[in-house]
Amino acid sequence: MSDSERLSELRDAIEDLDRDLVRLLARRLALAAEIGQIKRRLGLPVMDPAREAEVVRRGAALAREEGIDPELVRDVMWRIIAQARGVQEPPRRPTRPTRPTPPD
Repeated sequence: MSDSERLSELRDAIEDLDRDLVRLLARRLALAAEIGQIKRRLGLPVMDPAREAEVVRRGAALAREEGIDPELVRDVMWRIIAQARGVQEPPRRPTRPTRPTPPD
């Protein structure tokens, strides 16, 4: 196999992994949305700093086990958590624009 062919093969493999990553993110956000519904029913806040820190620490530990920079994984996990908070927020009702009151 030539280097060009191997390069193409490796790039194809990365594209497959990227597709998997996006699917996993979509699945994770769907689970987070369901968690948000349960939190609303239980009267719990969306934000849970202790739980979020635990998730990030666990991700960093997994990164170290895999030989990946834990800071990279921490950054990614915090971004995922921020997005998860967004899907857990209750839907907002659209507000009607208010009309200015005419001067007297």
